[in-house]
Amino acid sequence: MKLGKHVSIAGGIDKAITRAAEIGCNSVQIFVNNPRGWKNSALGDELINDFKSSRKSNKINPVVVHSIYLINLASPKKNLWEKSIQGLIDDYRRSDKIGAEYLVFHPGSHTGSGEEKGILRIIDGLNKVLDETEGNTEILLENVAGAGTAIGKTIDELNEIITKLNEPERVGFCIDTCHAFSAGYDVATKEGLDQLLDKIETGPGLDKLKVLHLNDSKFELGTNKDRHAHIGEGYIGKEGFTEIINHPKLADKTFILETPWFDDLDHDPDVDILKELRK
Repeated sequence: MKLGKHVSIAGGIDKAITRAAEIGCNSVQIFVNNPRGWKNSALGDELINDFKSSRKSNKINPVVVHSIYLINLASPKKNLWEKSIQGLIDDYRRSDKIGAEYLVFHPGSHTGSGEEKGILRIIDGLNKVLDETEGNTEILLENVAGAGTAIGKTIDELNEIITKLNEPERVGFCIDTCHAFSAGYDVATKEGLDQLLDKIETGPGLDKLKVLHLNDSKFELGTNKDRHAHIGEGYIGKEGFTEIINHPKLADKTFILETPWFDDLDHDPDVDILKELRK
């Protein structure tokens, strides 16, 4: 099982590899700059080499990068839209420089300008990002819980964006279990999970699904609320995650935990639970 967790890069991105390995992960997700700001510090050659060396010695694969939170490719505000394009370009270049396999980002919110127009802006913006970048890192659209005017709560919305891109082969998607559950996909049950996977299979295709963010949900099905809970402490529950991590159609996927860090422990109960649930 490819199992990782989003970990801190405090002290340098190479330290994130050690943190992931110490809690029993063989994959990892990180930020490559301040997630709540536009400015970023340089990644020097020595730091990149240390990161790659630590990754190799700890056998961490794949590496997933999460983009900054400020990006909104659906925004009708030209200044924010253009800054979002540049922000995603910067994240991509940094991700590819460290050898990350995937870069995950949230599609954005149309903020009242309309879903159709918002989707078109996402497609246009993402095409510009693809035009300005080259590398081996694959960009992944992440589904959302569906609150407010956020775009990407359904598989159909994600599929529409990907299929209309100039280079769709460079873009896939990431499913967050909490977001999917909150958006109305009942991944807490085998039947509901099968229905979601069938929808993916007949739409973008399971080959486009690269990463799953494993998060339990603090709120009930279809509430459109994005509140992560520790594994087994939410409405998806241990039975739901048992189905998810053992589903044959997800056998080759990468699972990334985004649950809170256990500051007072030298191990991670969420990682431990998932390993116990794996059959």
